[in-house]
Amino acid sequence: MRPQAARASITQLLARARDGDAPALDEAYAAVYGELKRIAHHQLGRERGAFDTTALVHEAYLKLAAGARPSAHDRHHLLSLSARAMRQVLVDHARYVHAHKRDAGAPTLSFEDAMAATTVDALDILTVDDTIQALQNVDPRMARIVELRCFGGYDVTEIAQIMALPAYTVRRDWRKARALLLAELGA
Repeated sequence: MRPQAARASITQLLARARDGDAPALDEAYAAVYGELKRIAHHQLGRERGAFDTTALVHEAYLKLAAGARPSAHDRHHLLSLSARAMRQVLVDHARYVHAHKRDAGAPTLSFEDAMAATTVDALDILTVDDTIQALQNVDPRMARIVELRCFGGYDVTEIAQIMALPAYTVRRDWRKARALLLAELGA
C-alpha cells in the first residue's frame, strides 16, 4: 500500500473507531504496529527492565483501548497518543518500583539520539516526566515537543509534521527545552 493510501486508510479506520467500531481501532493500531515498536525500542533504550518492546506496545494499546472512544484523528495523532501511553506505562512502572524501594530494576530512558551532543547516556524516567509536567504549565507546545522527541523518538522534521509547525520553530523550542532539561537534571 502506498504511504498516502496507508495514511488515508488509517484516518478512515480511526473515524470508524470514533463512531463506535471497536475492531477498526485494532486495525489502525495493527497498521502502525511496526512504528510503535520502533518508538518502544527508543523509549526503552539499552535498559529493558521489566519491559521489552512488544510488552510496552501491548500495554500502551491496552491503555488506549481501555478509555472512552478513541480520539485519534490520523496516523500522526495515533502515534503521538501511543507515545504518550507508553510514557504513562513506563512512569507508572517506575513509580511502583520506586515506591517499593527497588530502584535498581527501574527502566531508564535512553537519550542517545535525543541528546546526541551531551554526555548523558540515560536519564531517570520520573525526573524526565516531572520536567515535562513542569514545562506543560509554562509552555504546552514545548512540553509536547519534548515528549515527542524524548519518548517518541521523533526527529525535528517529524515533529514539525506531526504538530504542523515550521521545522525552525521546533528546532528553536527543542534547544530551549533541552537546556531546561539539562539544567533540571543537573548536567
